[in-house]
Amino acid sequence: MEQIIKIKQFLDGSGKIKQLPQKQKVRHALLEYLAEKLELGRTYLEQEVNGICNLWHTFGDYFLLRRELVDHGLLCRERDGSRYWRAQTAGQETELEHDS
Repeated sequence: MEQIIKIKQFLDGSGKIKQLPQKQKVRHALLEYLAEKLELGRTYLEQEVNGICNLWHTFGDYFLLRRELVDHGLLCRERDGSRYWRAQTAGQETELEHDS
């Protein structure tokens, strides 16, 4: 049985990330949510990735989000940082609702 990871408490009312969780499974699920904002099969310049990260968070550190996406295997990049692309991942099931 697949575990559903709930991420809503880390999002504001408009769906932007307001903080990164400490628990790695939840952090990874939240980063998968962010990675879904990038199109599969498309390449991005670093500035484009920064812009997307900046649009989807509220705490002012898009560098951290970009680095976390790469470190978690959700975003690939050329060694020189000239191109980025979303990794093909199976992903975990996430849920935006709290436990009832």
